[in-house]
Amino acid sequence: MTENNRKEFMEELFNKHSSMVYRTAYFLTKSRAMADDITQETFIRMIKKIHLYDSEKPIEPWIYRITINITRNMLRKQKLLNLIRIPSDIPEGKVIETTILQNERKDDLWKEINRLSHKSKEVIILHFYSELTLVEVANSLDVPIGTCKSRLNYALTKLRKSMSDKEILKVKQKLKEGI
Repeated sequence: MTENNRKEFMEELFNKHSSMVYRTAYFLTKSRAMADDITQETFIRMIKKIHLYDSEKPIEPWIYRITINITRNMLRKQKLLNLIRIPSDIPEGKVIETTILQNERKDDLWKEINRLSHKSKEVIILHFYSELTLVEVANSLDVPIGTCKSRLNYALTKLRKSMSDKEILKVKQKLKEGI
C-alpha cells in the first residue's frame, strides 16, 4: 500500500468509525474530554498498528478492541473507575420528547448500569448501545463468547433486580406520602 493510499484508507476509517469510537468511549467514561482523547488515541494507535490488522476479518471488532483497551488504560491511570453518573442530556441539536417518568427511568437505569462492574458495563454498552452482536462484543473484548454471555446474563440479572427494588421503594414511598 502506497503512502497516499494508506492516508486515504485511514481518512476513510476515521470518517466512517470516529463517531462509533467516540460514543463507546463516552459511554464508558462519562466524560466528553476523555472520549475525545480516547478517539484521538485510538486512531493514532490504528495508524501505528494497521499492519497487524487481518484484512480477512471485519475491522469493527479490531477498532472496538483498541478503543476498549485505551479506555481501560486511561481509566486506570486517572482512577475514574468509581464514576457513577452519566449526564442525562442528549447531544446538542437533538430534540427529545419524553415524559418526566421516562427520563427518571432512564436516569435510574444509567445509575444502575454505572454500579455494575466495569466488565459487565462494557458488555451492556457494546451490546445494547453500540448494537454489536455477542460474537462481536466477545471479539472486541478479546474474551470467549461464553464469558461474554455470562457477563451479559449477570449484568441483566443484577439490573432487573436493582430496578425492581427501586420501583418497590418508590411505590412504598408514595404510599407513605398518601397516608
